[in-house]
Amino acid sequence: MAAIRIFARHMAVFRKIWFTTIMFNFIEPLLYLTAMGYGLGTFVQDMEGLTYLQYIAPGMVASSAMFAASFECTYGSFIRLHYQKTFQAMLAGPVRLCDIVAGEILYATFKSMVFGVVILSVISALGQVRSWWALVIPVFLIIPGLAFSLLAICYTGITANIDNFNYYITLFLTPAYLFSGVFFPIDSMPGWAQAVAWVNPIFHSVEVCRAMALGNYHPGLLVHAGVLAVLAVFLLPLAVRLLTKRLII
Repeated sequence: MAAIRIFARHMAVFRKIWFTTIMFNFIEPLLYLTAMGYGLGTFVQDMEGLTYLQYIAPGMVASSAMFAASFECTYGSFIRLHYQKTFQAMLAGPVRLCDIVAGEILYATFKSMVFGVVILSVISALGQVRSWWALVIPVFLIIPGLAFSLLAICYTGITANIDNFNYYITLFLTPAYLFSGVFFPIDSMPGWAQAVAWVNPIFHSVEVCRAMALGNYHPGLLVHAGVLAVLAVFLLPLAVRLLTKRLII
């Protein structure tokens, strides 16, 4: 399958730059954990029966996975599209546009899982994981990885300038991250804000990761996973359509 070959191409590149890439995505969440958990956390009362560090640690797993997928399918995909002309070269061979999108999504989802696992390993080493259910988290991260990859590549399909990704990061990713339940419970916000949180994809990812890390499994987690899955299914044809317009029409 062409998408698998494209994924293999990206993996060949990743093997050459994996250390630098992982360190970049490892250091920032670690700094947040240290500053918020050990710094601010000493002044914050327990949340939902947890220390502040215990509360935010699983959210860092979800957010690290989100940023990995998002950056790969914004900056990474745009560079391959606009500067390196990698997509155009692929289309000159026996490759369809849907294969290119699938290869990009597979690679971004893989990176999402890798960076999520890295942070999960860190919080486990710090003693912030309470349950063996945490072993399910890497598998679950496939779903938000797909959703955030597709969101990002849809934006890549409509932007003509690499500087425009600042809008995506500042106006979408950052607010979604800050009001996702990573740093404080969503139910502490006004009712309308709690309702809005349900259209925030990272909120659903945080809820599942926190529950799995703490061993609080309940059927409602399937709803969170389902919302992300539905979003991914909806965005897949849109991503193909937008890149088709960009490359062919």
